[in-house]
Amino acid sequence: MPILPLMLIEKKTVPSLFNAVLKGKKTFDARLADFKCKPGDVIVLREWDPKTKTYTGRAIRRRVSYVLKTKDINFWPKKDVEKYGLQILGFKTEQER
Repeated sequence: MPILPLMLIEKKTVPSLFNAVLKGKKTFDARLADFKCKPGDVIVLREWDPKTKTYTGRAIRRRVSYVLKTKDINFWPKKDVEKYGLQILGFKTEQER
């Protein structure tokens, strides 16, 4: 089976989420699935200031380790998803802080 080339994907992120990634507290991302992405790809999160509508110049690179597509997941009734939304959870082992 041929190995597909890795992609470099750039996305905007607001300062509060950028800082959480920078500090290692946010180890996941929730995105609209309007682009192709697979484990091994590199995502570049570029900090975007919504007040000035400009990039701040800061960027973080992270390798994608897992992709969950939710479009065809029917675990929950649609009315419950509309009422509560979905939560995206990041995991660490119990020994990690």
